[in-house]
Amino acid sequence: MLLLAPLLHHLHRGYGEPCVLLGTGPFSAPLYAADPDVTCVLQVSARHRPLALSPPRWWMLRALHAHRNAAVHIAETEPRALAKIRRMLALAGVRADHCVFITDATAKRDEHWVDRLLRTCGHPPPACASAWRPPEPPIERAPRLYLTGADRADCARWLRRHDWRGEPLWLLQPANKRSMRWNGPRAASDDDKAWPAGHWIAVLHALHADDPGARIVLCGTPPEAPLLEAIAAQARIPNLVVGARELPLRRLLALCEIARGMASVDTGPAHVAAAMGCPLVVLYGAQPRTLWLPRSPTGSAVIALGGPPRYARAADIPPDVVSAALHGLPARNAQ
Repeated sequence: MLLLAPLLHHLHRGYGEPCVLLGTGPFSAPLYAADPDVTCVLQVSARHRPLALSPPRWWMLRALHAHRNAAVHIAETEPRALAKIRRMLALAGVRADHCVFITDATAKRDEHWVDRLLRTCGHPPPACASAWRPPEPPIERAPRLYLTGADRADCARWLRRHDWRGEPLWLLQPANKRSMRWNGPRAASDDDKAWPAGHWIAVLHALHADDPGARIVLCGTPPEAPLLEAIAAQARIPNLVVGARELPLRRLLALCEIARGMASVDTGPAHVAAAMGCPLVVLYGAQPRTLWLPRSPTGSAVIALGGPPRYARAADIPPDVVSAALHGLPARNAQ
């Protein structure tokens, strides 16, 4: 969802007005809450819930009907989800010549997802060509996120509650959305992105040895809290905060704006960190870096470790390699 940001900016410039964004999952609305390229966000929590059982889908249907003469750009590749989208477009009366699908063009080998979105969805559908004014170069190819004063104030209050006084701040993101099942943590053998708890503990010790006064936040979602709390309990270092139970997305954005750096598995918060100019070390499993490497609009450092062809599992990356990469991160660039 975050990697849509360059496309949304491009469409805003081309059509001269911000986008209505229809998305799935709980993060679309908070992610784009202050974005000047998005005028409205409608989201559903479950991708495959039947239309009749999903009031938010009816809201989407009404929005599509209200905008049925506008351009609709569909950045979805999963066949089952695409089938639902096509049914919704038909029910809303949106004609095919008002639509652009990412699947209309063949994917290119090793093409980054942002570049694919801009190439395949960054032009008007035939019926809307007269409303399009090709944007002047350059085209932004890194997501950019926006904070409000309220976001920064909320983050400052949260940090004060944890006795932060301006010390260097490091963020660690040990889990990804596949890390947890309904009945507990997923087996490491079933998740190529997983990095063992013992490795995270070794990195925590290395960070603390480098700068004993620094503060470290273990980031995650509430379901990941037990995993992060177990890592913290075994690490036994001071100035360590488990933020999973009290880290909504807007607060994470604000933390990334001021943090010295982040280490993360290949997951959404890594892209958030890069978008906020936070120097980043990101660990890959079976997914190629070329497709999903986080991009920074400020040029802040993004160091990728693991991934094909050498690695098929993040667990094979030694902890000392990650610690050395964090130690060598350059200072963040001015925003």
